[in-house]
Amino acid sequence: MLWLALLTFFLGNSIARSPAPIPDRELVGIIGGNNAPQGKWPWQVSLRIYAYHWASWVHICGGSLVHPRWVLTAAHCISRKEADPSAYRIHSGNVYLYGGRALLNVSRVIVHPDYVSAGLGADVALLQLSDSVEGAANVKLVRLSSAQLEVIPEDQCWVTGWGSIGMHEPLSPPYRLQQVAVPVVENSVCDQLYHNASEHHQLGKIIQDDMLCAGTEGRDSCYGNSGGPLVCKVKRVWYLVGVVSWGYGCGLCNIPGVYARVQTYKPWITRQIQSGP
Repeated sequence: MLWLALLTFFLGNSIARSPAPIPDRELVGIIGGNNAPQGKWPWQVSLRIYAYHWASWVHICGGSLVHPRWVLTAAHCISRKEADPSAYRIHSGNVYLYGGRALLNVSRVIVHPDYVSAGLGADVALLQLSDSVEGAANVKLVRLSSAQLEVIPEDQCWVTGWGSIGMHEPLSPPYRLQQVAVPVVENSVCDQLYHNASEHHQLGKIIQDDMLCAGTEGRDSCYGNSGGPLVCKVKRVWYLVGVVSWGYGCGLCNIPGVYARVQTYKPWITRQIQSGP
């Protein structure tokens, strides 16, 4: 079988949330979630790589359309900083993972220059599409969280994706996009929870300032959701506030999921898009 290497970080069992691509037992779903209606999350995409063993493009991560020709995902979803764009494809506009729509080509891959591993932060990357998705059915862009936007635990936030529904529990076909409402957890609280759960009782900050935590027992993102969106509705507008990054297990008690904080990286994202060809 073709397995992606799962990144192991300084927490004993914390791993980047990318799955092994296994077309016949695709790990898809969200912890505690349900089926997403067609068109409800029109910015959601699937990032694919080609698996020669299966002779098909298989899902490895999620992503979000932030511009007609740009997708935001997690840096750990990309094999290396100098990745070949032709090694990736994008699936958009359909809640079914293998829904038959033509895949989109990628012309450029940009991994954040500060990225080393998800547990150290800067877990964001951009993929430029060869062609614009403007006007495509069931496709819309999501707004990036601004520096002024404050997300609090009372806000309505959702995470979506085709990741696993349990540590070792795949979702049956037809592999439909899953959604789950998750509460945002303040960084200081989240950091203490991760210190409590750490096998190494390490010193120093675990949850960095460029990270954001969300989720509760039984409601979380999991393997295969990496790179996907955490969105919050503020004043009737959906904002992309987080990129699924890493976590200690999935849906465990007092262990929220960890996301790259989009607010921190909006200036970098904007610069890359504006400087693109």
